Amino acid sequence: MTAIDTTVQQETPPATAPVPAPRRRRIGTTRGDRAVGISSHVVLGLWSLVVILPMIWTVIGSFKTTPEIFSSPFGLPASWNFDNYVNAWVKNNFGGMFLNTIIVVGVSLALVMVLGAMCAYVLARFSLPGSRVVYYLMLAGLTFPVFLAIVPLFFILQGMGLLNTLPGLIITYVAFALPFTVFFLFSFFKSLPYEIQEAAYVDGASEWRTFFQVMLPMAKPGMAAIAIMNFLGLWNQFLLPISLNTNQDNYVLSQGMATFASAAGYQVDFGAMFAAVVITIVPVLVVYILFQRQLQGSVSQGTSR
Repeated sequence: MTAIDTTVQQETPPATAPVPAPRRRRIGTTRGDRAVGISSHVVLGLWSLVVILPMIWTVIGSFKTTPEIFSSPFGLPASWNFDNYVNAWVKNNFGGMFLNTIIVVGVSLALVMVLGAMCAYVLARFSLPGSRVVYYLMLAGLTFPVFLAIVPLFFILQGMGLLNTLPGLIITYVAFALPFTVFFLFSFFKSLPYEIQEAAYVDGASEWRTFFQVMLPMAKPGMAAIAIMNFLGLWNQFLLPISLNTNQDNYVLSQGMATFASAAGYQVDFGAMFAAVVITIVPVLVVYILFQRQLQGSVSQGTSR
């Protein structure tokens, strides 16, 4: 019996102690975190009121007459009609200026996106002699103040016969928007995998086909972000058109607003002026509301790379 018991005891595996489960660390918010969160929301709420309330006041004022604006500046209009918009659009030629702005901004945006993407792609993907010099010159263009170039640009466009013309304004817009476009897209093209580019070469794709059909779609987030930024900057441009485009037939909206506000002195039709302001800012608001998710996502994706 003793031998059998010994054998059984030897065959029985020793009991192992239970492994304690890992403790989960509780992540709680401290008083400092709550204070920062509350203060941040308060500041953002105040800033939203500072931005939104003047816009609402301008929209309401665009439906009032000038006496109503002065008698009850914060009240509702007696009658909601679009007479001010008709006066601004027809009598003050905001329709023609709106069309000129669409043409100038649309053509400039298309050119700067194509040229900027091609330049950023070459600088980021190819090791060419002098490529770094070109890139640093592009960066230097970001630091160059616009007002210092007004006089040289005036004589250059005058010599080319493009002064006071829409093509001359388009060329100027493209020249000033190109450095930031190249700088922004450079990091996107730089971070794209080289294996995909080499696979396109192996499949027989040319450089143009590789760029337009393979690499450019992969940089779509960066293209969307810089397109929105360029649109906002070009639409609100004031110094360049006011200095290089003095022909009233070629006025853009920013020039029209300044002329409308200063032409009549103290006899300004404030209702029509508020309507003109709404006409000017509505396209910008529509573009930003429609593409704000792409702008936020593409900027965060670009910074995470």
